[in-house]
Amino acid sequence: MSLFGVLRKLPSFNAIHCHINFLGRIARQQPYSMYQPFVKEPTYSIEKLDQLIESGEAKKREFVPVKAARSDHNVSVFHDELTSKFINMVMEKGHKEVATKLVETAYMKIKQMQLAKYYKATTDAERAEIELNPIVIFHKALENCKPVLQLTPIKRGGATYQVPIPITENRARFLAMKWMILESREKERTVHFPERLAYELLEAFNNTGKVVKRKQDLHKQCETNRAYAHYRWG
Repeated sequence: MSLFGVLRKLPSFNAIHCHINFLGRIARQQPYSMYQPFVKEPTYSIEKLDQLIESGEAKKREFVPVKAARSDHNVSVFHDELTSKFINMVMEKGHKEVATKLVETAYMKIKQMQLAKYYKATTDAERAEIELNPIVIFHKALENCKPVLQLTPIKRGGATYQVPIPITENRARFLAMKWMILESREKERTVHFPERLAYELLEAFNNTGKVVKRKQDLHKQCETNRAYAHYRWG
C-alpha cells in the first residue's frame, strides 16, 4: 500500500479531538476512585452521629465499609466548618497542627474567662446573659465584624474613583477573619496569640474592639464616597 493510502486511513484531527472531548466528559461524570460505589463517607460530627443513632440508620451501617477519614476531619468539641476555615487562615507554612492548637487554646481561654464571669454573677438573670460556648461566641463575633460594603477602584475619564459596592457573603467572611487575625498578631511580646485572639473575639462578640472599628471605618469611607456610586453601572 502506498503512503497516500495509509494516510487516508488515519483518522482526521477533528475526529481525534471529538473523541478526546468525549472521553473527558465521561471522566468528569465518573471520576476515578480507589473505593467502590457502595463504600460510605465517614461521619465524624457528633451531631450527625446522634441523628444516625436516633433514626436507626447506624444499625444498618454497622457492617458497611467506610472510607478513610481525611486529615481535616476532627471530633473536637471546638470544631465546626467555620472554625476549620479560620484555622486554615491562621496556618503558616503548612503547620496546621500548630494553628489548630493556637485556636483551640484561644477557645479554652474564652471558656475560662466566661466561666469566671458566670461564677462571679450574683443573680440568675446575670448568669443567663453570659454565653459560655466559645463556638457561639466565635460565630457571633464574626457576624459583628462582617462589612456590608467595600470600595473598589473604577477609572472614569482619566481619574480613578473609590466606588462603594455591595460585598458578597464569602468576601465579608474572609475580611472579618483576616482583620481578626491581623489584630491578634499586633500584640506585645508578653501577650501570646491565643490570649490576644480570645480578647478580640470577646470584644467583637460585644460589638466593640478594633476589628469592629475597622468595619465601621470602612462603612464611613463608603458613606463619604457615596457620590461615586453611579460609576458602578458605567
